[in-house]
Amino acid sequence: MTDRPRPSPQVATRVAQVRQRVRQARREGKLVGLVPTMGALHEGHLSLMRRARAECGYVVVSIFVNPTQFPPGEDFERYPRDLEGDLAKAAQVGVDLIFAPPTSEIYPPGDSTFVEVTGPLVECLCGPHRPGHFRGVATVCAKLFNIVAPDRAYFGEKDYQQLLVIRRMVEDLRLPLEIVPMPTVREPDGLAMSSRNQYLSAEERRAAAVLYRALSAARERARAGERDATALVAAVRQATEAEPLVRLQYVELRDAETLAEIRRLDRPAVLALAAFVGAARLIDNILITPV
Repeated sequence: MTDRPRPSPQVATRVAQVRQRVRQARREGKLVGLVPTMGALHEGHLSLMRRARAECGYVVVSIFVNPTQFPPGEDFERYPRDLEGDLAKAAQVGVDLIFAPPTSEIYPPGDSTFVEVTGPLVECLCGPHRPGHFRGVATVCAKLFNIVAPDRAYFGEKDYQQLLVIRRMVEDLRLPLEIVPMPTVREPDGLAMSSRNQYLSAEERRAAAVLYRALSAARERARAGERDATALVAAVRQATEAEPLVRLQYVELRDAETLAEIRRLDRPAVLALAAFVGAARLIDNILITPV
């Protein structure tokens, strides 16, 4: 006996189509789950979809390379796009609807409203290095939440700062949905899965594995009793700087809930970094809880 092939998800390119299909799902008493993505789907995205599939009767995946979250000079034009491949992967998981709008559907001519989270959550880590990025993220997510009206939306912890920003926006705007975090999915050597990994040459791909090794080594130092934030950050810098193909942009130890600066590891924290490996800017993090 063989498994039946899953039906291909429906594809919508217009807001009205999405709303019509979501209304039908709600008439059938189904919970609605949303997985926002920029496409170029990998196992990290699929893990979010599987969780949504397990918890929700109707699963929507958005595929939209959002121009407003790319500061000038970044990789918007060359960001990987593979809608046909994405549809095949989503079908394997059993997604109900793919929302793949043109830019004009999300940002029509004359569009002039943005959503912006301010304060400490966006003033550290990626914030200073990617001006306007989190405003673009918050704006597109607010639009998607308004279009789909999901009961739950699923985000990976690899983009940890993004996760906290979106959670803050949902709480502040009193949006009636639950943000569901999911653990980072990694390659066998620890490299966090990312659509931008496609940019890496074979040699760069080998070098990129140092990022997780460096974070893990610092976590082991914390487990052994190290509490000084400067020492933990220095351990990551030392490990990454030993790899000549990696150029560290930042590494910081921050409060896991507020992203406030931590000088001593006395509460749950996130150790986060960004680095350039060739043309690819990669981010990663690990959570550290003192014991």
